[in-house]
Amino acid sequence: MTRRVLQVLGSSAGGVARHVAQVAAALAGAGDQVVVAGPSALAETVAPSAGGARFAAVEIADRPHASDLRAVSRLARLARDADAVHAHGLRAGALTVLAVRGRPGRRPRVVVTLHNLPVGGRAVRAVSAVLGRVVARGADVVLGVSGDLVALSRSQGARVAERALVPAPARPAPSRGTGETRAALGLASTDELVVTVARLAPQKGLDTLVRAASAAARTRPALRWVVAGDGPLRDQVEAAVRAASAPVTLLGRREDVADLLAAADVVASTAVWEGQPIAVQEALALGSAVVATDAGGTREVTGDAAVLVPVGDAEALGAAVAAVLADASRRDTLRQAARDRAARLPQLPDVLAQLETHYRG
Repeated sequence: MTRRVLQVLGSSAGGVARHVAQVAAALAGAGDQVVVAGPSALAETVAPSAGGARFAAVEIADRPHASDLRAVSRLARLARDADAVHAHGLRAGALTVLAVRGRPGRRPRVVVTLHNLPVGGRAVRAVSAVLGRVVARGADVVLGVSGDLVALSRSQGARVAERALVPAPARPAPSRGTGETRAALGLASTDELVVTVARLAPQKGLDTLVRAASAAARTRPALRWVVAGDGPLRDQVEAAVRAASAPVTLLGRREDVADLLAAADVVASTAVWEGQPIAVQEALALGSAVVATDAGGTREVTGDAAVLVPVGDAEALGAAVAAVLADASRRDTLRQAARDRAARLPQLPDVLAQLETHYRG
């Protein structure tokens, strides 16, 4: 029998939207009738990749807004005939619980995936705690992209909570050789390339990155650290790079991420918190030598296939990058460990098997 599934997401910088599109396309390909509900601004990101799924605009803001009542009403209508409703994100999850739990009679299974740890000031944390309890007590299942999110949801009253599986969406293989990519970046043959793929946002620890680059350059003068990604902190990061005279170049948004990762001597993540970092998964799959902060679920992704340092410790991060750059044998060991680890990470069929269990209850 054909199953009817409603996928719900709120505002997204892109990673969550791509994951939802990936899941929606797989479910539709398996024969389910799938509707993806989310802000109209995400239609161009989700719809082209969602296969046979239909997109329905529901304006879910990233903070409390007068439009929330309309969103709850719209979600209630979309969920009326669904067998399962799967919301992604804390606000989308809370509004979905209110939409589905508030109606009489038969209701669909409700699954909520939490993709981020709430951060911010006291007011933000207080609101997030309320929404967390709504989700934990109202959803049939809560999935967290990292162990700390799972533990938080259980502490808030979730009956069933477990780690979500979020594999990296497929990217094209590198299209250029290492030498060509490095030449396009203006690097000399003796330069050492460190690559970070990250949105320029507070969660990514960019102040740590600038200080770590300066620290590493003290012993590795040929270091060149490039950052692929854009975001609201671009001007601030550029100012910090100039002030520190750090060997960091902001490349902006790039379509050749696979080429950059494949050409890197080291791939670095400086995040303050991560779930199952997509860029790190992509780096492992390409056999990169990875140095990262031990943030959120990063260790759950890398296992022993990366050098991990404490969050925010720029000196430790810079020293780790410099040490890996100085030791070709260690880089080779990390690259092989990365490929081995990537082969053991969950794939899309594992995601579908997990969701099958929870959608059917």
